[in-house]
Amino acid sequence: MESLANLESFVRSADLRGFSAAARQLGLTPAAVSRNVAVLERNLGLRLFQRSTRKLTLTESGERFLDSVREHVDALNSALSVAAVERAAPAGTLKISMSPGFGMDYVLPLMPEFLRRYPHIRLDWLLENRQVDLIAEGFDAAIGGGIELAAGMVARPLAPLHVIAVASPAYLDGRALPETPEDLAAHEGIAMRSARTGRVRHWSMRDGAGREALALTRERIVLNDPEAMCRAALHGLGVALVAVQHALPYLDDGRLVRLLPQWYADLGSIHLYYAGRSLMPAKTRAFVDYLIQAAEQARLTQRLAGRAAAGAAA
Repeated sequence: MESLANLESFVRSADLRGFSAAARQLGLTPAAVSRNVAVLERNLGLRLFQRSTRKLTLTESGERFLDSVREHVDALNSALSVAAVERAAPAGTLKISMSPGFGMDYVLPLMPEFLRRYPHIRLDWLLENRQVDLIAEGFDAAIGGGIELAAGMVARPLAPLHVIAVASPAYLDGRALPETPEDLAAHEGIAMRSARTGRVRHWSMRDGAGREALALTRERIVLNDPEAMCRAALHGLGVALVAVQHALPYLDDGRLVRLLPQWYADLGSIHLYYAGRSLMPAKTRAFVDYLIQAAEQARLTQRLAGRAAAGAAA
């Protein structure tokens, strides 16, 4: 009978396209993973991978074998993981990445109760506006929007990622309020530059009736951080198109006003993402389960939705 270590090394190497990435996920050395796969190939009498100095690709036999064993390996690992969780209290350092605004405004307030429940967990957070490579950078989980999932990753939605138009009362004083996104062309704009592409972002907005329209302002200032865009709007520099999560604290206290309350740009969801469910450490499972439940109780889906009137409306 083939060992689980050999099968797990094969499945993870296939999912992650390399022995090194599989080794990081399994907590082994690349040499050990390569050796496990070689033993499996010898026992089966099949070549499962084509190897080169730059990449690892499955052979036809490898693809067929992967299809036949993946579900069973994942099921067995899940059973073992559940057993481990039941006998071990969650403990250790929990390394998480998330954007500064969402982390400080919506996740950090949930942590006192989490740490009360799990006193042996220590939080280590990276607050940064970028998507991280969980395996390569050693993170247990991350929170972000507009992410591209790598093989073996799981994403759980926490809240919608909707962009709305906001401005300060001082800026709006004496100006005509826009009635459609096209009317924003008459207003000074606070634009967002994408950190990934370096280009200025432009949004197509929609309303409840399904109509769509391009929202373009006269770009007066371009920034690369949504929190900075909100601060610029507070100073009366123009209209900012930002995600509800960033604007909501200022809408709640009246320092910003929402324009076009029926219109928003839908960018998908803010997700909690982490490595596949198998072999998940107890500390990570505790955080995932707690945060999903806490987000529901905090009604983040309703609070951060751009539909209808999230926050104050003009």
